[in-house]
Amino acid sequence: MHIYILGASGSGKTTLGKALSAYLNIKHEDSDNIYWEPTEAEFTQRRSLIDRERLLREQLNGSQSWVFSGLALSWAVSIEPLYDLVIFLKLDPNVRMERLRLREIERYGDRILQGGDRFEDSAAFLLWAKNYDISGPVDQVSRPTNATLAIHENWLSKRFCPVLRLDSARPVDELLQLTVEFITENLSSVES
Repeated sequence: MHIYILGASGSGKTTLGKALSAYLNIKHEDSDNIYWEPTEAEFTQRRSLIDRERLLREQLNGSQSWVFSGLALSWAVSIEPLYDLVIFLKLDPNVRMERLRLREIERYGDRILQGGDRFEDSAAFLLWAKNYDISGPVDQVSRPTNATLAIHENWLSKRFCPVLRLDSARPVDELLQLTVEFITENLSSVES
């Protein structure tokens, strides 16, 4: 079984991915681990597309079953035909932004305050994330983006596999239960 979890930043993709992986006893990979180079200043240096594709194959192709979570529409095209299920997480934008602000504080503390070494990066990230529900195919500085609700809805409309839509305001144990029930009812023929 190959499951892809998609949604806005802060919607709980990684959290559900880890829970589903543990429950099904299958591999979980998050797109951030592939997209970003491991650097001292996290989330600042992108891997090249060639390196992302290579790492994606290395991390997932060796596993018969996996859960892949994150924002990867523009560069994980090669594994899309493998998806048996896509889970789309939606969350009220205000709740999502509060989650992200708290996550930034938890990760970086005072470093995200005015004068801190993460202030500009954090502010730019939060602005980018805020625009998910209202932006088109380019962000506020006219860069193409694959992380908007409109783009995700368009991509979802073209899936041949089942799409499970979940409100991620629910606790992760409920999301896990709903997902397992959906798999049992709709994908019992897919081997895990």
